[in-house]
Amino acid sequence: MKYLHFKLLFVFSVSLILFLTPFAVKVQGHTKDEGKQSAQINFIENSWSEALKQAAAQNKYIFVDAYASWCGPCKLLKATTFKNKNVAAFYNSNFINVAIDMEKGQGPALAAQWGLRAYPTLIVFDAKGKPVYGTVGFIKANDLIKFGVQALNK
Repeated sequence: MKYLHFKLLFVFSVSLILFLTPFAVKVQGHTKDEGKQSAQINFIENSWSEALKQAAAQNKYIFVDAYASWCGPCKLLKATTFKNKNVAAFYNSNFINVAIDMEKGQGPALAAQWGLRAYPTLIVFDAKGKPVYGTVGFIKANDLIKFGVQALNK
């Protein structure tokens, strides 16, 4: 009988440790990174007017991520390229960044105004809202930096 109790206690203890370990790791990781912002492009969400206002105030170009919620390459951009630390540093310091769902809110009117036909479409505008440079489709991190440099040089 003592052996059975010991065995049950052992199984329970191991199970408890295995169950709680992932939570302990997450808590430890959270406190270690607390106060640090993850490397990603900081986007204004779905507000072209706010982007224009900030661009005018800061005299910066505007980088637009024109996307659709169902778009696979759009999701891939958000998950990879936009989270690259070099891309994030470059775009956050040189542009006002805005991500616009082209099927909601201001999106359909802007899509028509800008003549968009595919997503993702990435466009750079000057501080007054005049288009300067653009591309369509998924783009890798190094190429997105080159795209931004080319736009700034126009």
